[in-house]
Amino acid sequence: MDKAALKALGLTDEQITKVIEQHDNDIKNTYIPKSRMDEINETNKALKEQLSTRDKDIADLKKSTGDNAELSKKYDELQGKYKTDTDALNGKIKQNSLNAALDLGITKAKGKNSTAIKSLIDQSKLALKDDGSVDGLDGVIDGLKKDCGYLFEQVTTTQVGNGFNGGKVDTTPENTAVANTFTNALKG
Repeated sequence: MDKAALKALGLTDEQITKVIEQHDNDIKNTYIPKSRMDEINETNKALKEQLSTRDKDIADLKKSTGDNAELSKKYDELQGKYKTDTDALNGKIKQNSLNAALDLGITKAKGKNSTAIKSLIDQSKLALKDDGSVDGLDGVIDGLKKDCGYLFEQVTTTQVGNGFNGGKVDTTPENTAVANTFTNALKG
């Protein structure tokens, strides 16, 4: 549904803006962020490649069951290779997780350009917590909001209504009369 469809339903521009904002918030809170999905897909792909390589190496090892010395040497080589591969993969997974958490934190802080904001952050000083959040990110983002405020959306609030009914506008004659009387009493 777009603005024109909402306008056709008789909503005001202010109501349309609020409906769209609420819809955007619902989507952000309901769906998995693209960065998290990319992280999962990248990890899955790397694990599949590693399994494929290991299966091939094991098949080669079975073929070359010659003498024990050759077998031992080949075993040591493969063990070293697997350790290196596993360490590299774990590092890549950790970096992907940090990037996804940074993207999420920047999005929650209403950052306009995640890539530009991440380029201003010294990621070596940040650490990923067990809950998936980034330790120290809030302080860094607050500093960036002060120094580079143009990279973040400016949140403005406006008063809606006349102070009655929790901000909802009630234009019944009784409420309008009470509101006018209250306003006049404050002026007088």
